[in-house]
Amino acid sequence: MRSPLSGADISALVYEGNTYPKKVWYTIATFLFIVGCFQWGSLVHSKFARRTHYKTDEETATANDIRYKFSLRRIPLAIINFYRVVAFRWTIEIGRSYTLNIAEVFVTVAYIALLLIYAFINTTSVEGQKLDMIYWCNRIAMLAASQFPIITALGTKNNIVSLVTGISYDRLNYIHRMMARTCFMLLWVHAAGEIVSFPNFQKILSNDWPRAGITAIVAFSVLIIVSLRPVRTGAYEVFFYIHFLGVGIFLVGAYFHTKGAHGSYWIWPSFVFWAFDRLIRVIRVVVFNHSYFGFKSGTGTMDAATELLSEDVVRLRLRRPPHFHWSPGQTAYLIMPSVSTLPFEAHPFTIASFDSSDLLSTAKTEDQSGSGENYETQVLGSNAPFWKELVFLVNVHGGFTKKLKEVAAAKGKVKVFVDGPYGPSPDLGSYDTSVFVAGGSGVSYTLPVFLSVIESVRKGQSSCKRVVFIWSIRDAEYIQWIEEALIKAIQLSPPSLAVSIRIFYTGSSSAKQSMEEDSNLSSPTEKDTVEHVEIRKSSMLLSLSGVRMENGRSNLDALLKEEVTRASGSMSVSVCGSQGIARAVRHALRFPVSGPSSILGGGPSVTLHVESFGYA
Repeated sequence: MRSPLSGADISALVYEGNTYPKKVWYTIATFLFIVGCFQWGSLVHSKFARRTHYKTDEETATANDIRYKFSLRRIPLAIINFYRVVAFRWTIEIGRSYTLNIAEVFVTVAYIALLLIYAFINTTSVEGQKLDMIYWCNRIAMLAASQFPIITALGTKNNIVSLVTGISYDRLNYIHRMMARTCFMLLWVHAAGEIVSFPNFQKILSNDWPRAGITAIVAFSVLIIVSLRPVRTGAYEVFFYIHFLGVGIFLVGAYFHTKGAHGSYWIWPSFVFWAFDRLIRVIRVVVFNHSYFGFKSGTGTMDAATELLSEDVVRLRLRRPPHFHWSPGQTAYLIMPSVSTLPFEAHPFTIASFDSSDLLSTAKTEDQSGSGENYETQVLGSNAPFWKELVFLVNVHGGFTKKLKEVAAAKGKVKVFVDGPYGPSPDLGSYDTSVFVAGGSGVSYTLPVFLSVIESVRKGQSSCKRVVFIWSIRDAEYIQWIEEALIKAIQLSPPSLAVSIRIFYTGSSSAKQSMEEDSNLSSPTEKDTVEHVEIRKSSMLLSLSGVRMENGRSNLDALLKEEVTRASGSMSVSVCGSQGIARAVRHALRFPVSGPSSILGGGPSVTLHVESFGYA
């Protein structure tokens, strides 16, 4: 039951309802500003600061073992590595597929605590009743309403939060979901409080504002359910449709519900942020696909070739427009009206190819005698698309990707609109050692970054001394997806760069045995089958120095610790694969491998980049 309200109560309610949400915003803005300073400062440092090599008076080195004298000058670096391990490599693991790092846990707990503190402080009425429901019930709803502009912004691809913090939209998506779920709980507390405090709740349903509120919270409840990971991963299209419609219904209902309480000014900015993002994306789609691809069939169009590489992977290839550029590791949203249920569906995929305009121009300068096309054919081989085209490796699940698989099985072509590129590209130019770990189609991320490191060293833009490429696959035949790209990468790598390629497959060992047995065959004859030709290509890769192919699961813990022992200076590890692979890498790079004692003793400073895998 509501207690009688005095004039002082009403004044306090109005003041706190207007002031506390603003204080929450000031706190969040301050936090984002601090994060932005660290992020942009780190970016500027990595690009422009000269790297310092710590040398000691007493030092012994062998090919596989480097020992340094303890140095206090490395204390700042040891503190940074300590923070990296605790914040991002210590995790809370829920089941097999869900992992939260300590940084995410801290932000979640701090955010919930912030809202609850402002929801329940100063809730004693003038009459002395503590935790008066009328105080916190309405205030908690206003606090939740004040968060929807930033929640909406975090859910868009082009948002101000990414601009301020330097963190890409996909990495902010966890914060988007966490804030939405926190506000969802607050709104249900508000709804329960309203039902309890109004003895004749059914009578007020004749008014528009409670009906709008009920509509909004029902739509919000459905949104929360479909945003759960099992639904997102198992039925992405269902999530996409319901999310698109549900957000609109919720925001409209919330606007009219809060309008009577003079709180709608917290809701309407959400429409602005959403519309701005959609406008930018539409402009990008129109400009890129009209100016660069064209709308007619034939050369230079949006027609994409499909190829079924395996039962669960489809390769999609588009002609690379001369003015369309991307950085290694970035993603693009693909719109395929002929494949998707709705014509405007956009699905994110990592660009598996490498924008090598600089590489091609440099190579042509070195070989003036050959034409561009001849050079590309002779030097880049049949896997030239990994340098010249937009290439995507699509994991087949259900719905959209299942339909795309049917097209690929018939070797058909599809019309594709490209929206992108999005996401950051890791800056690895300052690292002495770069290690790439991928599982299956996760090679879409590691392959172009691996190629970019080789090109940067080749052009003198990177001081990398060693690069390691680790790929875990289910079948040895999967290596044919990228084998010539790897061969050419090794051939183009300068002598100063040590390249190591380790491939692990969990299938039958017969495929590898066939490759090794076939390595001594003479040149192809008319009796050779296509399969034998492909096997000889693979055996050619295996015959190169630094390339090893092994049957069985990779022991990432041992492999990474071996590379840390071998490395000096700075080391980066980039991983894209299943949750199991990401967890194994995080575990391997915890203490004592990246601990303060290792850093102070001259061990490498290790930076870990974990790329998300799949829809979730």
